[in-house]
Amino acid sequence: MRIRTIGAAAVALAAAGVGLAVTAPAQAATAIPAHVFAPYFEAYNGDSLSGLSQQSGAKYLTMAFIQTAGPGSCTVYWNGDTGLPITGSSFGSDIAAIRARGGDVIPSFGGYAADNGGTEIADGCTDVNQIAAQFEKVITTYDVTRIDLDVEDNSLTNTAGIDRRNKAIKLVEDWAAANGRTIQFVYTLPTTTAGLADSGLAVLRSAVANNARIDIVNQMTFDYYDNQPHQMANDTKSASNGLHSQLQQLYPSKTSQQLWSMIGVTEMVGIDDFGAAETFTVADANAVYSWASQQGIAELSFWALQRDNGGCPGTGGSDTCSGISQGTWDFSHIFAPFTSGGGTPGSPTPTKSTSPSASRSPSASPSPSRSTGPGLTNGNFEAGLAPWTGGLCSVVSSPVHGGTKALKAAASNSDNAQCSQTVAVQANRTYTLTAWVQGGYAFLGATTGAGDTSTWTAGGSTWTKLTVTVSTGSSTSIRVWIHGWYGTGTVYADDVTLV
Repeated sequence: MRIRTIGAAAVALAAAGVGLAVTAPAQAATAIPAHVFAPYFEAYNGDSLSGLSQQSGAKYLTMAFIQTAGPGSCTVYWNGDTGLPITGSSFGSDIAAIRARGGDVIPSFGGYAADNGGTEIADGCTDVNQIAAQFEKVITTYDVTRIDLDVEDNSLTNTAGIDRRNKAIKLVEDWAAANGRTIQFVYTLPTTTAGLADSGLAVLRSAVANNARIDIVNQMTFDYYDNQPHQMANDTKSASNGLHSQLQQLYPSKTSQQLWSMIGVTEMVGIDDFGAAETFTVADANAVYSWASQQGIAELSFWALQRDNGGCPGTGGSDTCSGISQGTWDFSHIFAPFTSGGGTPGSPTPTKSTSPSASRSPSASPSPSRSTGPGLTNGNFEAGLAPWTGGLCSVVSSPVHGGTKALKAAASNSDNAQCSQTVAVQANRTYTLTAWVQGGYAFLGATTGAGDTSTWTAGGSTWTKLTVTVSTGSSTSIRVWIHGWYGTGTVYADDVTLV
């Protein structure tokens, strides 16, 4: 294979009628962390890339998908939409905002729709140089260091497309080496509970035969469609063990840990496309996070960021919700610490955090009959639980921060014990929400029409004050809530105010 330059790529693109815009220099790009949480972002539904990254705490996102506008084309667009070309005008400002906060993006080529419909570029474009040039255009336009290739459905049996794709990868890797660029390629492939099927292995065998370096093999540990009962966390582990053995055969010179560092996992949070028999729960997420951190795999992901909420209980395969009862961003919060290489398994990342202050001396609580803010009542729990609601919430006499009563939120392995009340507020106002908490991981927050705002603490045996600012926007009512965290014990709260 010849080493290709930016000039060679430009020639290939010019032949296709596409201009190559050279952007930031190679040395400006920053490599993706060796262990990264990068959930898929559905780039086709109009949501804010940088906004959801900030709200969820997911600093790194895999952007789905890049494909051609029609079969046989050698020019790619975001989602195959000619109105979203590979230029800075498409997502460029969002990517810059994510990088300013210390994150990055991973563009993903393919996906089920493209693989099924013939718009995956290597399936439809028969010119390897032009395929490579399109990879290079994405790399230089967005200055990225990792490309994800989602190969499934018909693309798994298109042997000519598989060969072209791997030849193009090799060309791009040679071009990157010659130009001082860092670039990694990830193959995202379907899996069985015992490892890749032979169709997935064929993709990797072709890569080896073409001397194309594949940095990560990312398994889609969902949609098994085998009509078997599933324990999704255990299935992830068994699939990964199987893949590890398969990679040993393909790359016999690598050590066991080097092979684990080639493995990625993508879950489908909640109920997947098959149905309720394949449901990935928050308890599964905690188990997978702990295992992935200990095993040292390369990438942890899920489909998809916009699904990380409990807006449609019982619905499978939705693009906008998980289908299970959960808090917004629960899965993102569990997986987020993986990027930094650890943390307490299951410890989440809040959407908005303040530095808590601790106190060993209880302060005086409001009188039982006094309102504790505009519309917020019984924030000291002296009148019992109402109007607070929650299945694992109760009022106790000890411990208390002030007065004679406090709230108890008894989180379990499958329920974070959210206790909440709906509060009337004024639109376009900013309020300060405060509570004193004690015990395990404790969260304080509010849900407005714009989403959740929260803060949290890892807790302890003394009372800690949590404070968070809540902007109401157009909302005239908000939901104020307190909860613990899955499997981390009971949380107590007292003297909640909204002023």
